[in-house]
Amino acid sequence: MAANASNGAAKQPPQPSPLRFSKFFQSNMRILVTGGAGFIGSHLVDRLMENEKNEVIVVDNFFTGSKDNLRKWIGHPRFELIRHDVTEQLLVEVDQIYHLACPASPIFYKYNPVKTIKTNVIGTLNMLGLAKRVGARILLTSTSEVYGDPLVHPQPETYWGNVNPIGVRSCYDEGKRVAETLMFDYHRQHGIEIRIARIFNTYGPRMNIDDGRVVSNFIAQALRGEPLTVQLPGTQTRSFCYVSDMVDGLIRLMEGENTGPINIGNPGEFTMTELAETVKELINPDVEIKMVENTPDDPRQRKPDITKAKELLGWEPKVKLRDGLPLMEEDFRLRLGVPKKN
Repeated sequence: MAANASNGAAKQPPQPSPLRFSKFFQSNMRILVTGGAGFIGSHLVDRLMENEKNEVIVVDNFFTGSKDNLRKWIGHPRFELIRHDVTEQLLVEVDQIYHLACPASPIFYKYNPVKTIKTNVIGTLNMLGLAKRVGARILLTSTSEVYGDPLVHPQPETYWGNVNPIGVRSCYDEGKRVAETLMFDYHRQHGIEIRIARIFNTYGPRMNIDDGRVVSNFIAQALRGEPLTVQLPGTQTRSFCYVSDMVDGLIRLMEGENTGPINIGNPGEFTMTELAETVKELINPDVEIKMVENTPDDPRQRKPDITKAKELLGWEPKVKLRDGLPLMEEDFRLRLGVPKKN
């Protein structure tokens, strides 16, 4: 039973498949990854597939994900890819569920806000129903957006947040808050083994180019020789975690004995102007930095308190921003057809 000091007693979890208790046959761990063709999901699949005792099933509707992210595994005997929308019921036999499905970039989640809410609420309900039926442990990738525009800095897991419930970002922020509520209600009422990760800004190879998130925007702009567009006032802060560190944190949380929520992110904090200056220095010193109008409800500051991750998971990020940006630059150069620097 997972440690959960502050949220009441839970029932015993549903029993998994009898294969788990076989005396003569050790079956593989069957792992479902929703949103597994996306940026973080595909890197998670790579890590899970490295273990020969894992069988991985990816479900994705390819709204923001891409088969290309999984091309190395297509046809592998321990890998299966299903085109499926999590707002529809899914019937598969699995032991663990990593529930990542949801557009995470403002450009995509504001494109169809009702669909974003459905993905967060109905999609999470469907995955919890599946976990209940087959006795699977389920991990939800929640978000630092549950803290909204925080009045506490850095943000610990005990902070309840400062969220606008009717803003243009609310479909994502409040959707994830409801998803966390559903996770704990299924945990308390039905004994489902749950894990909740609140993930902070993440970057690395396979991010969608021009997806509206600041690191991918700046790198794409620098490679094209375009001005780096910093939203006013430029003093707003973010913390950036490299994707390999994020995947390590998610797996440690799934395999550990704590329900969470646990912040997974890099506490190194940068203003948007500092980030733009760093990208300019590392990638294209000739580009200019241009200030543009901001979007509504943009948080002024964002920095995780990762004390719980350190103490309970033995996790902290290893890759520094100045080391991770060149790796992402190389990936973007290949995809944009921009030749390498001399």
